[in-house]
Amino acid sequence: MSRNELEPAVEEKIQYIVVRIGDEQYGINIAYIDNIVRMQSITRVPKTLPCYIGVINLRGEVVPVMSVRRKMHLSEDVFEKSTRIIILKLEELGPVGVVVDAVSEVVSLGDSQIEKNVQSANKNDLDFISGVGKNGDQLISILDINKITAEDNVQ
Repeated sequence: MSRNELEPAVEEKIQYIVVRIGDEQYGINIAYIDNIVRMQSITRVPKTLPCYIGVINLRGEVVPVMSVRRKMHLSEDVFEKSTRIIILKLEELGPVGVVVDAVSEVVSLGDSQIEKNVQSANKNDLDFISGVGKNGDQLISILDINKITAEDNVQ
């Protein structure tokens, strides 16, 4: 037997930033995240899609800002000290900011810790969730960033 056959396979883990939206914990794959900034003045832009709340000036670049709460048909955003704008880097759209209530931690999850076949009473939840991660006693809904930012399902 070779040495590799004796060693257990090491599961590849992906890092997720854990954010709070309402009372729920969500995970965003860290590969999509460019920056996390404190809440700042958002300039409204008329005649935009309802889930976009405006734009911010981030080091001289105009970045559109989306409300994940609106996208997921949750209650309106309440801006508090803990509110953050997560700047996502997306090939097709460029940078996009998403508002979250708070950022708590970074966790590493492997495939064995993520349940892909998720059931929910509310189908809207499932449109944007790719699975539920188990981190100890904590359950973290994994956001599908491509579906959240896709314009074909923008509400």
